[in-house]
Amino acid sequence: MDMSLVAAVMMQKAGALQQQIATTTLKSNLDMQKDTVLTLLGGAKQSLANVGPGIGNNLNISA
Repeated sequence: MDMSLVAAVMMQKAGALQQQIATTTLKSNLDMQKDTVLTLLGGAKQSLANVGPGIGNNLNISA
């Protein structure tokens, strides 16, 4: 087999691996951004099981 053909196949496999890593990293970053936006908008409900009474309720600032 010609060495240039072997090198081409190896480069193709390396490119495919890089693309797979890039896709995985992009998905992870997008998921993190989605979670951050949901947290900022209040869409993600956080557990208040380990906090004291009255914590996490709305605060009345009109008084």
